[in-house]
Amino acid sequence: MDEKLPFYSYSQYLKEKYGTKAYRIAVDGGFSCPNRGKDRNSPGCIFCCEQGSRASYLDTAEAMEEQISRGISFTKRRYKADVFLLYFQAFSSTFDTVSNLKKIYDAALEIYPFRELIIGTRPDCIDEKKADLLASYIKPDFDVWIELGLQSANDKTLRRINRGHTAAQYEAAFSILRSRGIKISTHLILGLPDESWEDMAASIDFVNTLHPEAVKFHDLNITYNTPLFDEYLKGETTVPPREKYLEYLIKCLEMLREDIVIMRTTCDTYEKDRVAPRFYLKKGNFTDNLLRKMMELQTYQGRVYKS
Repeated sequence: MDEKLPFYSYSQYLKEKYGTKAYRIAVDGGFSCPNRGKDRNSPGCIFCCEQGSRASYLDTAEAMEEQISRGISFTKRRYKADVFLLYFQAFSSTFDTVSNLKKIYDAALEIYPFRELIIGTRPDCIDEKKADLLASYIKPDFDVWIELGLQSANDKTLRRINRGHTAAQYEAAFSILRSRGIKISTHLILGLPDESWEDMAASIDFVNTLHPEAVKFHDLNITYNTPLFDEYLKGETTVPPREKYLEYLIKCLEMLREDIVIMRTTCDTYEKDRVAPRFYLKKGNFTDNLLRKMMELQTYQGRVYKS
């Protein structure tokens, strides 16, 4: 962990690994997910928006080469990046046959000399054969990451948000990936409907036991045209205010093993799509507040972690 930061940031990890600025190039491989079936417009998890976490600069009509070219140009211009990592971000990017997945991954990797392959997906889109395919891309100088959505380790919550899998299924998929040397980032949402702080703390204990290489934290955002939006209109659900989310996040970081990389600390839903919370800080401003508060409390990642 960087002595200047109270948590092990992803930027620190990338700097240690590559010694220069490294950034992800997000692409949309045209996948859907089990909750939606073949139709991306069908309802999925109650919080999932129509874009399925697609990056802002992507257009689904673009060919892969155009997506990558646009992404690299954007990242070079904005961040002065030198190293690029291929990131299949949108929807569930292992939701296809193994043969089709190989064609899509191979074609994208041939377009540019990427240094990593990163794939966002769900535990019910992982099996032995898919894990074998993913592992085949690993080289001494080339990592493969899976961003594996969990959101909560509480099965009652997973049913509540229409997640479509259990914590046990998550653990099984995690084990398949881990056995093949694939690096894993676990996604968690803090402030999900009907969850208590004790539920969130139990999710952190679950994550610590699995010990992924990284974690992504998201606050709960309500976006238009989602089942959660319908609940919100009926007064059936709310979202924690920014101050409460900050409190939850700090307590989670204190409980989390200090060697787990923190890839994200907040959601950055586009303002035009977001219904709640309306008072919202951009990612950089939120991170500044998080660092300031943790310094003020003299706390840090792993402070109360117990093996």
